[in-house]
Amino acid sequence: MKRRSGVATPTRMIYGGLGWCAVALAVAGVIVPGLPTTVFVLAASYCFSRSSPRFERWLRENRWLGPPLQRLASGGGLPLSAKRAALTAMWTAVLLSSGVLVGMHWALALGTIGMGCVGTVSILFGVRTVPEHVSATCLRETTRL
Repeated sequence: MKRRSGVATPTRMIYGGLGWCAVALAVAGVIVPGLPTTVFVLAASYCFSRSSPRFERWLRENRWLGPPLQRLASGGGLPLSAKRAALTAMWTAVLLSSGVLVGMHWALALGTIGMGCVGTVSILFGVRTVPEHVSATCLRETTRL
């Protein structure tokens, strides 16, 4: 897909809006205990990568929100606490959605739970676990060894 700079297509606008919603939730996660931050930063980064290179760069270089992205980029993984937060947020959404969807049709709720299982396997086995508080330079050096 070729990007044309300066052209606001509906898809780019939707991704941009979703990215800013994710940033708002990530900022709330910095302030509110128990609300994950990393999950929303990753979602915002994904959305911005499809909508605005400028916003993606801003997010990567942000003092409070950038470190999870830098750790992921340099070490290729997430710390265990970030995986735990991602799974907690995901399963909260899956169970709430399933509770609503079961009233419409049981197959919708079952499909949502199935997708949650796929997401769990992806996070647990597809994303490498890295140490919690290791600097990005240390991670780069250990991945070269």
